Order: sequence, then structure tokens, then C-alpha cells
Amino acid sequence: MTVTGQSASRFDNVRAVFAENLENGDDLGAACAVSVDGELVVDLIGGYQDRKKERRWQTDTIASIFSSGKAVVALLVAQAVEAGLLDYNQQVAHYWPEFAAAGKDTITLAQVMSHQAGLCGLPEEMDPAMWLDWDAICAKLAAMTPMWSVGSANGYHPQTYGFLAGEILRRVTGQTVGGLIRDNFVDPHGIQIFCGLKEDEPARTVIMVKPTQLPDFGELNDYRRAAFLTRWAAPAGVSREDWAAAEIPASNMHADARSLARLMSIIACAGEFEGKKLLSEQTLSAMSAEQCRGDDLVLPFNLSWACGFMRNNNHLYGPLETTLGHSGSGGSCVYADPVNRLSFAFVLNKMSHHLVGDPRTLRLIDAVYKSL
Repeated sequence: MTVTGQSASRFDNVRAVFAENLENGDDLGAACAVSVDGELVVDLIGGYQDRKKERRWQTDTIASIFSSGKAVVALLVAQAVEAGLLDYNQQVAHYWPEFAAAGKDTITLAQVMSHQAGLCGLPEEMDPAMWLDWDAICAKLAAMTPMWSVGSANGYHPQTYGFLAGEILRRVTGQTVGGLIRDNFVDPHGIQIFCGLKEDEPARTVIMVKPTQLPDFGELNDYRRAAFLTRWAAPAGVSREDWAAAEIPASNMHADARSLARLMSIIACAGEFEGKKLLSEQTLSAMSAEQCRGDDLVLPFNLSWACGFMRNNNHLYGPLETTLGHSGSGGSCVYADPVNRLSFAFVLNKMSHHLVGDPRTLRLIDAVYKSL
């Protein structure tokens, strides 16, 4: 299996692990990137875009990153905080008045960003195609009663997180998540991350190969059912083209690995990006601070949440608890390590059943730290 792209010699072990994952069939096609001090030291691609192995993975190939896109949303929110448009400690209803309904008037932006808002899914039956209707989903969330006492626990919001954060951003910027990404990163910096594909972009996307077994959510409860296990918990009954074009920020972004590693270098490099200071120490500190820690009501893990990022209490993203990251369904992963000024991204198209901590990703991350 041919691996192309560049990697600094001290990261030869990363290249070897990446190639091994492809050779042994764990990966069909994939891309891996590592940035240190804002410079790409690993930028690898390999394998195929499709199950039939008719199209090789190219330098401009993009893949669905599912929940790894939550990290991108979190960075957009941090930028709005930096600009003075948002405050993590402010009530969401201050920006989105309708959200105050059903006792949600005290919920803060930080609580929404750290999965404490009690809106992990939509428990009432609906047409699953409604996820493509932004205004309809936001109206449901604004009217919804939290499923648990806000601030008493964390429960992962797989789909609703993107609508909550995205609507708050829209209220203060006038732009959607997809528009903000294009204006802030795609157009000025060539970052290839998209929320809502347009024009020729679908032709560059890989075909995702579904996992052969279901994830293990542990003992079922009402929160896990609403978040993941109802017929309407995710978009369905729509064409692939319509789904790809829709803005569903928490689960429907497409990107390449190098762009994700570059973007996460903003956190790794103390808010600096290509010679400009985008985030101050104050904003980074507020974004990175632990908001809650405990057994998650939705995911079967003990988690530590910052504002939009998993803090590394389970050491999924290397050895340091100061590292911030996020994983996506099927195996994608992004993280930033400010101590080593390192950022990492992995995207793929052969999905696994692991909710977090995919073995392929862990092998690559282990190889990265052995190379430092």
C-alpha cells in the first residue's frame, strides 16, 4: 500500500505505523498530520477512497470527520469570545432570548459547550429528515425542557451541540458555522474544512465504509436513547448529496488531516496562527478550563469537559492531561498539546465501532510521542 506525503525523519515511526495500518487492512484509506510549533512535520496520505479500491486517496481528498468537527465549532466560539461577542459565563438567553423557555434562562454558554445543558437529544418522535432544517431544530431546542438538572451532570450532545453553539454564533455574528469557517479559514488560509459542501467539493469526498458492529454504549438509559438510539436521533431518509450540503456542525464536517492539524495549532501555539495572535491567554484559559468531570450520562466513560473539548483525563490524546481534543465516530481524531506545542489530526474512511480511543489512532499517537 503506497504511502505518500512528507514526514520529518524523527517521525519515521509515525510513517511506519500509518503504513502498517493500511497494509494489514485496519485502514482502507487515511490521512495523518502532525504540526509542531505551527509547522507540519507529518503530512501523510495513503490507501483508497472507495471500497472497490478504484480511486487512490489524493492530496485534495476530504473525509467526513463526524464529531471531530466539534473542536472546530469550539474554536469558532473561542474566536467570538476573543472578539467580545460572547462570554462563556453569560446566559445563552442573553444572545438567544427564545432559549429561556422551559426553565433554561440560567443556562450559560460554558454549560452548553461542556455538555451540561440537558439537551442531549430530541426525545419526541419526529421526521429524521428534520435535522436538515436548521430553524426547525433550533425551535425545538429553544422550547425543550432539559432532561436533567442543568449543571448536575454532563451528558454528551452528539447532534444538538452543533445547533446550540451554531445558533448562538449566528445570533452574534450573523453567519452560520459553515460561513464562519469559509470566511475565517478556508478563503484566507487555504484550510480545507467544510460544514456544508458546495460546488465541486462532494467529488473530493471519500466513501465512508460503515463499521461491522455497533458501538457499546453500556447500560441503556433515557439519555443514551435520545442521543443515539431513536429512529430520529440522526439524519435519515435524505440523499447523500443533501446530507453533505447541510450544515449539521456537530457531525457533518468534511476535512483533510493537514488542515485540522493546522487549525488545532492555534491552541498548541498559545493562540498564534501563521504569525498572527488569534486567541489571547485569557480566552485560551477560559476555553481550556475544566467545566465538569464525571461519569457521562450518554457516553460510557468518565470525562472531563472544557468548553467544547475533551480534556485528556483518560489519556486518549497522549500522556498529558493539559491536552485538549475530540474524537469522531468511526475513528477520526484531533487534538492540541500546548506543552509540546503539538497538534495532531487523523481522518479515514474505514469506520470502526469504537466511540473514542480507536486502536489505530492510539498507535499513531503513541508513535508521535515516541518521536519527540
